Amino acid sequence: MTDSEPSSSRPYDAADIIVIGAGIAGASVAAELAQKHAVILLEMEPQPGYHTTGRSAALFEPSYGPAPIRALTRASAAFFHRPDNGFKTEKLLSSRHVLMIARDDQLEAMLNLKNEVSRNTTFQDLSAKQVAQMNPLLKKNYATAGLLNTDSHDIDVTALHQGYLRRFKDCGGELRTNFRIDDLVKHSGKWEVSAVGKVLKAPVVVNASGAWADELNSLAGLPVVGLIPKRRTMVVIDSPDGTTTASLPMTIDIEEQFFLKPEAGQLLLSPADETPSPPCDAQPEELDIAVGVDRIETAFDFPIRRIHSSWAGLRSFVADKVPAVGFLDDDESFFLLAGQGGYGIQTSPALSRMAAALITGVQVPGDIADEGVSPQQLSPKRLIPT
Repeated sequence: MTDSEPSSSRPYDAADIIVIGAGIAGASVAAELAQKHAVILLEMEPQPGYHTTGRSAALFEPSYGPAPIRALTRASAAFFHRPDNGFKTEKLLSSRHVLMIARDDQLEAMLNLKNEVSRNTTFQDLSAKQVAQMNPLLKKNYATAGLLNTDSHDIDVTALHQGYLRRFKDCGGELRTNFRIDDLVKHSGKWEVSAVGKVLKAPVVVNASGAWADELNSLAGLPVVGLIPKRRTMVVIDSPDGTTTASLPMTIDIEEQFFLKPEAGQLLLSPADETPSPPCDAQPEELDIAVGVDRIETAFDFPIRRIHSSWAGLRSFVADKVPAVGFLDDDESFFLLAGQGGYGIQTSPALSRMAAALITGVQVPGDIADEGVSPQQLSPKRLIPT
């Protein structure tokens, strides 16, 4: 923690809580907190969700990720199916089956996944013939077996993100964009968050800055948690001539070497790359695009003649791929909400409620605790050497 004397010549604005980062993590927790507290939500870009949130191919998939992620996803299901106040009547989910496929040499990986998630997720075992029926775009005899999850959905990320921002505003929260923090110090029990001469003050800061979270920890004089941003590449291509792809499942290699997903009349592919990157405005690399195209053409029986668009986003992980959620400092004034990896959108309803409970010192909501999620599992202090 860093203490310093404030500058008496600068104007101050005050709040109960300052949340840094207006992507899905920051927007959702700010919306929860603003129901009972004065909250300022800060975003360094001209608009919220510019980086990872706005570049996601989000899927609600209860079998995805390590055990705490799967539990948070289950605890988020009720909200996704029945969005509450602030979301009007928007439909956040649309059905999208997930088909996980395995070659002969990947059958052990498929069995391991099935055993790991069988308690909470019901997969249908598919033969090679059934896999081909589920996705006829696959090459004949490419996949030996498959697992089908019919309890998965596409997420309308824009509606989810805008719903949280609208709820935040309706509760009296204040959003400030283009706020690039250059100083973060604590004085007389309050954090001073500075950008270009403007200083905001609050007794509690929530660091929900995504790939920049460890940089912000350092700026505040607090420990880093080993956050590693990793680039993920997305490519949009034409659907094969004469085919209707809208009802096809999202098809994923069992070892996550690629995925192919219907997307607004076209197809979205990814090599599922996880290339370490500094925090930045991530851009796709030509090599990653080529790798993705090659993997899809190896598994699927159609040529890729045209790339409509491509982009990249950063998915940030800590060592165990479980989010880092909790206070970093002993006096509980600097809260970290980071490391959601590729799971931040599907877990946001539960994770924001849990984070808000921890920040305000109330009991973790019962439905989240009932899924087996505990503050100790998520505490960032587990990642700091003692």
